[in-house]
Amino acid sequence: METTMFKGSITALITPMDTDGSLDFPAFGRLIDWQVTEGSSGVVPMGTTGESPTLSHDEHARVVAFTVQTVAGRIPVIAGAGSNSTAEAVAMARHAKTAGADAVLVVAPYYNKPTQEGLYRHFMAVADATDLPLFIYNIPGRSVVDISVETMARMARHAHIVGVKDATANLLRPLQVRRAIRHKPFIQLSGEDGTAVSFLAAGGTGCISVTANVAPRLCAEMHRAWQDGRVADAMAIQDRLSALHDALFCESNPGPVKYAASLLGLAGEICRLPLAPLSDESRARVRDALALAGLLN
Repeated sequence: METTMFKGSITALITPMDTDGSLDFPAFGRLIDWQVTEGSSGVVPMGTTGESPTLSHDEHARVVAFTVQTVAGRIPVIAGAGSNSTAEAVAMARHAKTAGADAVLVVAPYYNKPTQEGLYRHFMAVADATDLPLFIYNIPGRSVVDISVETMARMARHAHIVGVKDATANLLRPLQVRRAIRHKPFIQLSGEDGTAVSFLAAGGTGCISVTANVAPRLCAEMHRAWQDGRVADAMAIQDRLSALHDALFCESNPGPVKYAASLLGLAGEICRLPLAPLSDESRARVRDALALAGLLN
């Protein structure tokens, strides 16, 4: 697949669950189909929003394979393949290739705090394991380590490493990465819904979005407006969604977006422990933000 396909609004999919915490594949299938028909440019199963830390390896593999089968080639599937064990990340990437995913998203190893050299070697090992396009996922708030611009430029010399999901919330970063990586096109996707338009203005090509789980059409229209040069239209949609972006992170992701999905009848709100049900205050905030965006009567 041409890497130019990776742009626009790409949904970081929730993983619907039944009340007992088991995977709800019927609801998941409906959600994926809705994402396609509403105009999302791609989907990401088994990222943080998909609760990858609390799914077993077997469940992880089933979710990725089910997503590929349900999408059926209509839009790209970027499979989450991140772990703080390099061997596990390699195995996940190889499974994603076998399942038919179009690319992999590999998070910076968390908890064990590798050095920049350790980060480089980790990503090289995963990139060597398959010929799938690989997106680096840089999210210091969850992984504790920050992949430096210099290390990212070094990684980008690998033919399979095609871009980054940037969740640093540092809008200087995409400019610095553009300056550092000049030898090939390098795709920069925002990992922060609230600054997506600003990220596009700094050289990004899209956003891996939590909000798109519940507002896929609006998120897709915002990116299309930007791509068409209709900056005012893109900003108007961003303003419309701004309170919702904030509300969906009032507690740990994906708790708020799963509750929002339940209000819209898309899936249940169940998350696995250690994520707790939302407080009453947070529930009210999510409801109000959905209504303000015109998504809930």
